Amino acid sequence: MGVSKNTLYSWVRSNRLGDLDLGMGSQTPKSALTLNEELIQLKKTVKAQNKEINRLQEENEFLEEASAFFAASRRKSAKHSE
Repeated sequence: MGVSKNTLYSWVRSNRLGDLDLGMGSQTPKSALTLNEELIQLKKTVKAQNKEINRLQEENEFLEEASAFFAASRRKSAKHSE
């Protein structure tokens, strides 16, 4: 990986002392998910996102149809008023 032994040593030491900020998403052995647990969690997320996408697509189709209906209605009103 191209990381020197000294750098690794100082990272490990800093982590043990609590001085190393591992940032968001870092895991400890106790909090880490197994690959299977992570896969299950990701599948649930994808399923929920697909459900939301489908709902939004249906709403978009409805709004497009409603917009076309009202646009046609306006054109009819404009022709009759002339």
